[in-house]
Amino acid sequence: MSTGPTGAAVAADLTGDRPADDAADDLDVAAVKADFPLLATTKHDRPLVFLDSAASSQKPRAVLEAMDHYYEHDHTNVHRAAYDLAERATSAMEGARGKVARFIGAGSAEEVVFTKNATEAINLVARSWGAANLSPGDAVVLTQLEHHANIVPWQQLAAERGLELRWVPLTDDARLDLTGLDQLLDGAKLLGVTAMSNVVGTLPDVRALADAAHAAGALVCVDGCQSVPHLPTSVADLDADFVAFSGHKMCGPTGVGVLWARRELLEEMPPFLGGGGMILDVRLDGFVPADVPHRFEAGTPPIAEIVGLGAAVEYLEALGMDRVRRHEVAMNAYALRTLTERFGEEITIHGPAEPAARGGVMSFEFRGIHPHDLSQVLDQHGVCVRPGHHCAKPLMRVLGVGATARASWYVYNEEADVDALADALAEAGRFFDF
Repeated sequence: MSTGPTGAAVAADLTGDRPADDAADDLDVAAVKADFPLLATTKHDRPLVFLDSAASSQKPRAVLEAMDHYYEHDHTNVHRAAYDLAERATSAMEGARGKVARFIGAGSAEEVVFTKNATEAINLVARSWGAANLSPGDAVVLTQLEHHANIVPWQQLAAERGLELRWVPLTDDARLDLTGLDQLLDGAKLLGVTAMSNVVGTLPDVRALADAAHAAGALVCVDGCQSVPHLPTSVADLDADFVAFSGHKMCGPTGVGVLWARRELLEEMPPFLGGGGMILDVRLDGFVPADVPHRFEAGTPPIAEIVGLGAAVEYLEALGMDRVRRHEVAMNAYALRTLTERFGEEITIHGPAEPAARGGVMSFEFRGIHPHDLSQVLDQHGVCVRPGHHCAKPLMRVLGVGATARASWYVYNEEADVDALADALAEAGRFFDF
């Protein structure tokens, strides 16, 4: 089934006009782009056009330099040691925890748990809170928008515990169909929902969903991988119970993710992994876990990556997340208008047609060309997009496709990048026109 706008039918709605005073507060994209060394490179003798930030964003010098500085001047293991170098390493890591807490509006840095990625963070919720609180016959509600990371851990637990999984369906434009939400939540123990689809850009109203879930007695686990890097985020305003996100999609390094959870929940949850660093005491007959958040951070943490994440937070704060979001909406408007006006019925763009109703992610089909073939031709023109199912196979089946090509933008992208994408698509059309 086709769930997105085709051709010129939506072009009239995509003017993207804005008041002049708002435009004066735009991102200086040229200056931002200069902060990212990799973006100065070329691809096949063409300027690199990176349109795959939904998979992993590029890294600014501030992040690279922070990690280099840590390794050159402050590196040793954290906590417990009494010498100055260890205190500096611990301070750098715990300082980054505080920066992350501030960035997402957490009540305390102790509500921030570092993991190796968002997938591990959601598995922590399932294996710690879920295993301790869910019994045979209990229901978990998920949506058809979800990434595999917010599906498979609950499927695994459901298979082991005899849980019931229920699914929030989608409308024709890939938004959540909430007409049966009350029935889906009736008796449920948890709602898992993405705050922004990594495939179609849909932005569910997380606060409204959280209110409905809490009224039904269910907790809420939010996949914030796509939203936290692109939208101003306040976990208090979301009123969620768990929020997971990753560093590498928000200008930070790979190897570090975050689970935020209400402190009272963390204090009741058993440790997810056992070993050093997560204990208060160990005896032959048992152990006492450390206080939160350290009970969930067994072993040596990814210290340099955490430091890098802290630097990424400071970089995004300096740009201003309101400004980041306005830039993304403007990019959405320009891309939707440019591609639909230029290619008409030859292109199908999945997801909401309104620029402000979606994040900066655009999955599309073009002239029936297989997404993998299409992406290879685009690559020859220096344009990087991602083909495939995007770790969302249930959503692909709802869309009625096996795969899509996906373009996604971030703070360093500009209208010229969309023009380059359109030009490369035109070339691909001529290449496959046989």
